[in-house]
Amino acid sequence: MATAPSAAAKANLLTIDTVSQRTPGLQVKVTYSCDVGMDHELVANATTLNHSPHDQSIAAGTVKKDKLVCDYNDHVALVTLRPAAGSHFDKGDKVKVTVFYFDNDGFRYGDADTVAVL
Repeated sequence: MATAPSAAAKANLLTIDTVSQRTPGLQVKVTYSCDVGMDHELVANATTLNHSPHDQSIAAGTVKKDKLVCDYNDHVALVTLRPAAGSHFDKGDKVKVTVFYFDNDGFRYGDADTVAVL
């Protein structure tokens, strides 16, 4: 009796390992895995939680698809987030960070988030 081959593909997983201040913005260390042939970018967004809505700071960063290694194994990426105009991050700020994959068709998937204090 023949056995069906096991699929090598695995879920496109993301895990946020650390969030740290990196002037002028932030740096997020992400462990990721993706299937061979995936055509996407890894995106990170951050928002302060301990400021009023009028003084809330945001930042974003991207790892382009040509910088990702997609071979079913786990890899680490450092995502540098740049603050939006007028935004700033200080020691002691509480920030929510979300990472996700974004593909050429505009789909977002694999979301992971965490809250960290800088």
